[in-house]
Amino acid sequence: MHPPDPALRRRLTYGRGLSAEALALAALMLKGYRPLARRYAAAGGEIDLIVRRGRTIAFVEVKARATLDAAATAIDARKRARMSRAALAWLARHPVPADATLRADAVFVAPRRWPRHLPNAFEIEGA
Repeated sequence: MHPPDPALRRRLTYGRGLSAEALALAALMLKGYRPLARRYAAAGGEIDLIVRRGRTIAFVEVKARATLDAAATAIDARKRARMSRAALAWLARHPVPADATLRADAVFVAPRRWPRHLPNAFEIEGA
């Protein structure tokens, strides 16, 4: 069996990522969060979702894997640093109230499972 075409593999992975982000956003909206941005990229990093509920603004990393446990282990130190840089860039362009709570959350997605939301999954470096 031949390995799949790299371009086809990238398109499929991209599509799965978009689907996982849409599912994660739907789950968060059912919990009362409202979207502020999707796929925000700046400062060499990307944030999948930025959502708000009350005074809380959450910068959300969405990870889709075969199992929820595999997704939970997929956020490494490099990803956290890149996401933190992007969050600080977003905050520089979008002033928030002084009493706002800022969090880095994660949503883990796996086939045939409800997404798992982990509030405050890690610290935003430099915030």
